[in-house]
Amino acid sequence: MADDHEKRVRYADNEEGIQRITRQISASSLSIHSTHTRRGSIDPGLALPIQYRTASFQLEDSKTNPPLKSNKAKDAELADLEWHTITVDELLHRLATSQKQGLSTEQVQRRIAEYGRNLPSAPPSRMGRKIFGYFFGGFGSVLLVGSILVFVCWKPLGNPPAPANLALAIVLLLVFFIQAAFNAWQDWSSSRVMASITTMLPDHCLLVRDGNQVQVLAPEVVPGDLLCIKAGNKLPADVRLIEISSDAKFDRAILTGESKPVSGTVDSTDDNYLETHCIGMQGTHCISGTGIGVVVATGDKTVFGRIAKLTSQPSTGSTTLEKEILNFVIIIVSLMLFMIVLVIILWASYLRIKYPTWINVPLLIVDCVSVAVAFIPEGLPIALTASLTITANIMRKNKILCKSLKTVETLGAVSVICSDKTGTLTKNQMFASDCAVGVKRMTLDSIHEDLAKPSLSNSIDQLRAVAGICNAGQFDAASAHLPLSDRKINGDATDQAILRLSEYIGPVSELRQMWTKKFELAFNSKNKFMITVLSLAEQQGLNVALPAQEAQAFNPENDLLLNIKGAPEVLISRCSFFTDEDGATRTLDENTRAVIEGIKDDWSSQGKRVLLLARKILPQNVLQSFASSSDFETEVLKHARSDLTLVGLVGIVDPPVSSPQSADVKLGFDFLKRSEIPEVVRILRRAGIRLFMVTGDFKLTAQAIARECGIITNPSSLVHDITALSRQTYPEFSEKETGSYSPSSEGQYTSITLSGPELITLNDAQWSQLCRYDEIVFARTTPEQKLRIVRELQSRDNIVGMTGDGVNDAPSLKAADIGIALGSGSDIAIEASDMVLLDSFSAIVEAVQYGRVVYDNLKKTITYLLPAGSFSEFWPIMTNVVFGLPQVLSSFLMIIICCFTDCAAATVLAYEKPEADVLLRAPRNPKKDRLVDWRLIIQAYGILGVLETVASFAMAYWYAERRGIPFSAFWFKYGELPDNLTQEYVSQVINEMSSIYFINLVVMQWFNLMAIRTRRLSIFQHPPAFNKATQNLYLFPAIIFAFVIAIFFLYTKPIQAAVGTTSVPVEYYFLPMTFGLAILFMDEARKWAVRTYPRGILAKI
Repeated sequence: MADDHEKRVRYADNEEGIQRITRQISASSLSIHSTHTRRGSIDPGLALPIQYRTASFQLEDSKTNPPLKSNKAKDAELADLEWHTITVDELLHRLATSQKQGLSTEQVQRRIAEYGRNLPSAPPSRMGRKIFGYFFGGFGSVLLVGSILVFVCWKPLGNPPAPANLALAIVLLLVFFIQAAFNAWQDWSSSRVMASITTMLPDHCLLVRDGNQVQVLAPEVVPGDLLCIKAGNKLPADVRLIEISSDAKFDRAILTGESKPVSGTVDSTDDNYLETHCIGMQGTHCISGTGIGVVVATGDKTVFGRIAKLTSQPSTGSTTLEKEILNFVIIIVSLMLFMIVLVIILWASYLRIKYPTWINVPLLIVDCVSVAVAFIPEGLPIALTASLTITANIMRKNKILCKSLKTVETLGAVSVICSDKTGTLTKNQMFASDCAVGVKRMTLDSIHEDLAKPSLSNSIDQLRAVAGICNAGQFDAASAHLPLSDRKINGDATDQAILRLSEYIGPVSELRQMWTKKFELAFNSKNKFMITVLSLAEQQGLNVALPAQEAQAFNPENDLLLNIKGAPEVLISRCSFFTDEDGATRTLDENTRAVIEGIKDDWSSQGKRVLLLARKILPQNVLQSFASSSDFETEVLKHARSDLTLVGLVGIVDPPVSSPQSADVKLGFDFLKRSEIPEVVRILRRAGIRLFMVTGDFKLTAQAIARECGIITNPSSLVHDITALSRQTYPEFSEKETGSYSPSSEGQYTSITLSGPELITLNDAQWSQLCRYDEIVFARTTPEQKLRIVRELQSRDNIVGMTGDGVNDAPSLKAADIGIALGSGSDIAIEASDMVLLDSFSAIVEAVQYGRVVYDNLKKTITYLLPAGSFSEFWPIMTNVVFGLPQVLSSFLMIIICCFTDCAAATVLAYEKPEADVLLRAPRNPKKDRLVDWRLIIQAYGILGVLETVASFAMAYWYAERRGIPFSAFWFKYGELPDNLTQEYVSQVINEMSSIYFINLVVMQWFNLMAIRTRRLSIFQHPPAFNKATQNLYLFPAIIFAFVIAIFFLYTKPIQAAVGTTSVPVEYYFLPMTFGLAILFMDEARKWAVRTYPRGILAKI
């Protein structure tokens, strides 16, 4: 204990120890509901282990030393807890509950009123920090500083004060407040969307109330409730364990930071409430075994609730997309600062000395602010937040829960999806379709006829007994009046199928009255079997479970019966005897073994899951320990390794979601036909995404289901096995790059099926060959092997998505680039995932599609903003400083373009529908395909920017030429005018030139908006209207808004007088349309060339 005590001290106080416990883990700890937004939540992976260990140490220390004043109340609360030290009877007495009946309905209602709902207190809102972020997030600080500087230029630096500077400062300040208001609205809107999503995700637990097992929402749990625990469950409250299986283990990593699971016990193992093993703590997971616990604390009174109140929110890292945007902003700001410094240097070293009257200090400051405004795409933050809000709403409508922005972004780059079979590709609604006793096959149609035959009745009864007793399933009493096919069973799908088979033959309740369970070892993916050890309760049980000869030899007082069910390939080698069709036990010879193996292979090849049922009598003289001792499990496992009696085989159908309603359903199970899975596989394959099956099922079963789902398209003769993988060379694949994948042409897919044991033998060369196959089925895999599959694929530059719904899927879900769980899956799988499909696996197509669309639309937004909002605004300033030309676009109109005319259109680009080819392109490579790359820069600056800038300069100076001022009158003149021109006239013409430059950019941007909507498709293939699949009707209000804003600022008399804008001759509205059409036609020609020559030069830029 002293050593342990010292470890706890170092763990809490040593910085190195704190760093060591930091790990990746989902943000939920109390319930799934807390994972849906990072704002205002606690990342337990960072904060809780430190607080937990600190509290544990202080609690230990407080028993010998008085606690510090600040911690006295907290330590006293934890030190006074004694739920772990009192006896079970005392526990039940204090909480006024029953070990058999649980709480009554009246008790539950009173306790909800007394203790409240099982929910944590709302975290602090940190409203001050939020408001600060609304105003100064994004480019807010630049806008505010710019506004202040321009105000200063107006007064006191202005002499006389220039009304244009005052108007510019006011507009900058107005945009500052508008951006803050939009940020606040987006935050509120997002929180509403996430709040609506959280209500869609179930969070149930199984309780005993009024003597019946009932499913209850976690917030409705109250102290005194009897909680049924099984592998995969997340505990909804603190519980004292009163019944626990010997293999029960709990993962406390969410609280302790330690990966080693803790065994559950009934008796206390430590006086420290936080260290004892008889307490199951809220937010922790049961990773194996079963048990029953009494709820002792809920809400803020739980250990997690107490610690969470002490923990402040840690900082969270940026996602890849946020880093991309930040990288873009850094580039833009760096260019902005460089150009500002360049302007200042030119002014200080050249203009101030040689042309002192050309640019004074106030005008220099305004120029610097103008450069900043010109370079910064003010519409980008608004467009980004709009994109996220829109995507969140789309995901919600498709019943997809994305826990973070990283999820959406990563989906667009996924190249491989490894899918679990059961419950994902299949319905997880299993039913027994066939059974065999000895070498005799039976269908559900014939089983009652065979039962009526005296020669077969005992063998069928023995099958029924093992199926009903060696089963963790439990019929829900509330559905007892319903037909067998509709009765609810609490348990996994396999147990449900076996239990219904047993009930179909005869009442399961009778079996469980005849035999008393002494020990149970739950099924797990490593052992692949379940064991129950039973003692006789009623003499009639012998006639059902055993043949006559063995029943006579069985000692009811001391002997025990071991029942086992599991994977045939694991158990058949342990069987030395078998039950013949007449019920007699016979030696299992090689011929009989071969027949049974043939039955198993035949059913497996039909896509059926096969289970072997067996038994063994344990006489008293072979048992060295009692069932209640800790050594009993080891002894049982030893006896289960040999001399088992094979009672029979059961074939279970797990209908693929692609299967029609089966004509062979004999128990009345009405499975709905859902034909989406083959189509989903086809769409994903066309999108360059490979879908692999990773399952724990037998190889033939997995391959049959994979073929029905479309994952395997080749006939069995063309499906490779491990012998196709060379340990040294790379046959057939030498030309392919390791990490790349291009969909094969139809009929040329390469397929392979491997089992888990075979994966262990693969070397690196074989893994490289394997990872290049088009179609792969991994069968009989353990959780460790699933994890290795993910990591091997990732190491070869694949972006891996992993789907699953079971406890054994959690490690691989966490390791994958994006873990995808099903809403019907286990709590621990949902906890480990990044995304949850609440309804159907087919929703993954929508998720992938919009993962790509978000990225595409952001690229379009940037491409739209840069030509007019950056490039074309920058050159009037530089030509003014360097070449002595007048600033042909005023700083005020620059602000209007960035923050009004362009901003609306940039925002509505977030509503762009997916392009028709979005799921025909290969996945994005995050290492090569950047948000802002050289191709985007060439398009935005080198093509669109140059065209708009040259056209706008040409229109402005052509107008000046028409007004009698030649271009030579401005070139390198720095304000010096010819004798025939007056200052007032030139100033008036320059104001008109500025308005023409402005309207030219506004109009050309309309056509740019239409051109950049697609990268490859023609506007006729992806029209903005009259086609619901492609239309974006918000574009037209955005164009009208830009036109109205332009008219307002150019034609309003007070604004004309304040900032020098003027009306524009009508021809200067139509000429820009000609230039705009030229941009549109040029881009259409480029897109045609890209579609016609996809490997040509234009396709690469």
